[in-house]
Amino acid sequence: MTDSATTVTALRTNHPRGLLGVPSGRLVVSWRVRSSDPAAQQLAFELQSCADEDFEVITSTGVVSGASAIARDAPGGPLASREVRFLRVRIATHRGWTRWSPVCRVEAGLTQVSDWHARAVGIPCTPGGPSPLLRREFVVRDVPLRARLHVTSLGVNDIAINGQRVSGDHLAPGWTPYHQRLLVSTHDVTDLLVRGLNAIGAALGDGWFRGRLGWLGVDQHYGGELALIAQLEITYPDGSTDRVVTDEAWRGSIGHIRASGIYDGVDIDWRMEPTGWGSAGFDDASWQPVRLVPWQMEVLAAAGAPPIREIRTFTMRVERAGEGLILDAGQNLAGWVRLTVRGHAGDRVVVRHAEMLDTSGDLLTMPLRSARATDTYLLRDEGVTTLEPVFTFHGFRFAEVTGDAEVLSAVAVAISSDNEPRGDFETAEPALVRLHDNVVWSQLSNFLSVPTDCPQRDERLGWTGDAQAFAATASTLFDTAAFWQSWLVDLALEQEADGGVTAVVPNVLDPEAIVVEGSPVGVVGRAGWGDAATIVPWAVYESYGDDSVLRRQLPSMRAWISHLLARRGPDGLLPTEFQFGDWLDPDAALPWKAKVSGDFVANAFFAHSARILARAEALVGDRARAAQASALADEVAGLAWARHGPAALASQTGCALALQLAVAPASERARVAAALAADVDRRSGAIATGFLGTPLVLEALSNTGHVEQAYRMLLRRDAPSWLYQVEVGATTVWERWDALRPDGSVNPADPTDPASPNLLSLNHYAYGAVVDWMYRNVAGLAPVADAPGYQSVLIAPRPTVGVPWARAAIDTSLGRLAIDWTLRPHGDVRIDLEIPFGTTAVLALPITERSIITVDGEMSHDGARLTHGDHQIVVTAPSVASV
Repeated sequence: MTDSATTVTALRTNHPRGLLGVPSGRLVVSWRVRSSDPAAQQLAFELQSCADEDFEVITSTGVVSGASAIARDAPGGPLASREVRFLRVRIATHRGWTRWSPVCRVEAGLTQVSDWHARAVGIPCTPGGPSPLLRREFVVRDVPLRARLHVTSLGVNDIAINGQRVSGDHLAPGWTPYHQRLLVSTHDVTDLLVRGLNAIGAALGDGWFRGRLGWLGVDQHYGGELALIAQLEITYPDGSTDRVVTDEAWRGSIGHIRASGIYDGVDIDWRMEPTGWGSAGFDDASWQPVRLVPWQMEVLAAAGAPPIREIRTFTMRVERAGEGLILDAGQNLAGWVRLTVRGHAGDRVVVRHAEMLDTSGDLLTMPLRSARATDTYLLRDEGVTTLEPVFTFHGFRFAEVTGDAEVLSAVAVAISSDNEPRGDFETAEPALVRLHDNVVWSQLSNFLSVPTDCPQRDERLGWTGDAQAFAATASTLFDTAAFWQSWLVDLALEQEADGGVTAVVPNVLDPEAIVVEGSPVGVVGRAGWGDAATIVPWAVYESYGDDSVLRRQLPSMRAWISHLLARRGPDGLLPTEFQFGDWLDPDAALPWKAKVSGDFVANAFFAHSARILARAEALVGDRARAAQASALADEVAGLAWARHGPAALASQTGCALALQLAVAPASERARVAAALAADVDRRSGAIATGFLGTPLVLEALSNTGHVEQAYRMLLRRDAPSWLYQVEVGATTVWERWDALRPDGSVNPADPTDPASPNLLSLNHYAYGAVVDWMYRNVAGLAPVADAPGYQSVLIAPRPTVGVPWARAAIDTSLGRLAIDWTLRPHGDVRIDLEIPFGTTAVLALPITERSIITVDGEMSHDGARLTHGDHQIVVTAPSVASV
């Protein structure tokens, strides 16, 4: 029997859509279903795989009972090297079986060391100096059936075949702890090859491998020699194959890229580019033979996260004409300027970048610290030329162009890891929409291979504290599952032998990097930073429903809790030591000296991480260990509350931690919530939290019934607040609440030193964690923790007179979840709801004792459950916040 009312519309694996050469390991699939039958449910499924699309010789799961369509193991197990697998699924409902889904194709990369015949090759070149150009010619015997280029490098690469770039990727292979994991990209280059003579060429740059990283000016963190590792595999129609690899047959030279650096920009002299060097027939007799560069091929791993790509462009307008042409993109972003100029051979063009202008209208470069952020070009040709850099990026909104050539046009090119958009949000208050967009742009600007703190100054590091604070929000706004999982692999690789988690991942911080009151302090195992080992995997699991991340990270999670256990004192608590704490508390004299005690912060996060480990152990680990971790969490929370609870009530962050991290006992929660609400009222809604408190404070208020105070804080427009930044023209989220004054002048980080350049980034995502609260409470789409991946969701809008309507959508693993609600003039709330197949929506509506609820024209009640389809809900006499 066939269910013609139900259709499986899409099937995808746990790898990014369209990614070639996926990593080995667990292969799981999820699918989406549509049905015109409101009673339809998935009762069972069958997954099939085949080596080709005809599905004549199949591997099948057989009939598997169950309702979940998320992260089901694909038949056939892990992929072998180069394996191509086609997948399809059908489901059974009470009406019968559906037709088969559309086919999903997945292709593996090189998964074994023995697959590699290429070697790392390069030529001598100086760090910070000219980039090497490498090339090789080869013959293609026939029109190829298929060709795959597997490539990586020590340093960043730009690779082309017959003069055409093999992809739109930038800054490949990204940033990892290279000596432990070097990522390989796989490209389909079939259409770039021609019968006969072909050429492959690559330019290399220092990038993160050899370039300067961190504010201490240290370079060559991973090595002093740049090298290319490439393996081109060509398959012909008759089944025969050819292989072209990096070896001693390649040749190299120095060309037009005279210098490049992540922080400093590039210098390009186009007059020095060897004409036609990337094409077949070029005379490279004067070039030198390459040398083999020692490298452990065992660390090569297929890239599993989306690459860095161009995501959007902005036409720049002239802010000020003249000798120093000032251009404005209208948006703070990470990327570069693409200039079109008219000039003469030898003309010099210089492009400098900054996030802001000073009061004189010039670029304010002080916050960049030592980052030069400058691209310089020397023109080769007469006439019109388009200029843009390679091997660098800048965090900027404004650019200054000087030089001899005439600027014809300027475009700001935004780049980011190419994560698919997932969330969409609109509301009646334009400032909240702008805030949402600002958070989106801060995420885009800082998700470049790793989750960085900022994209502009001499830092751009993967701070673990920022990452854990923002992980849930990031996963709501974009499909970041693969991005996070890749970074978490590196977090585990960088863990100390005793389980300590580094403050940045990848870790390039010298032990002397952070000095407090004249003495260096450790940057391993700090509360709220090291806890990324548990918080980020759990956030990913909750958002996407795939427990693979917990299975992979469980040893890392266990090691982190073991590290904390080993540091406990005789009193059962972590000792007093340096903590980043509630970093950048707006009332603190120094960034780490927050109102809330660092000791309380440390032990609150200790308890929280132990509780997360207990949940992970119960799901994918050992139940005995789960019980032990749960008991540990309760013990540490109890001791922390007894020692620090009363003092913690004196700050917003202390209250928020006590409530949201389950430190306060149940009998004390009402008192803590009342103290927090009173503090918000006393401050007229001013936020008084830093990096650790901000993601929690609104949830702590709304979860305890203090919706009025939550909105008072969210909608406040004076500093410190989210909307203050919007009011003064921010297009991203700032590092400090009051980095700019209302008149546009800089608020120095150190009041005793007006020229202080520290902590003035206008593009930090940490405070943007508020957006997750907006989806859950303003829009009213709140995922249920016990049903991850939005398999269950609370419909929980919280209207206020200042925000009379909102709509939002999230592209969940099961399909589009959307809400559109309006507070109508006669006082009721109308909610239009779209629920994907496989999701159960539970009503948690803003009701009063007088409310009447109707769903699709029928009387209903709060707590009612709705299944897939479009629904209309009306709530009379709703609860509406007066803010």
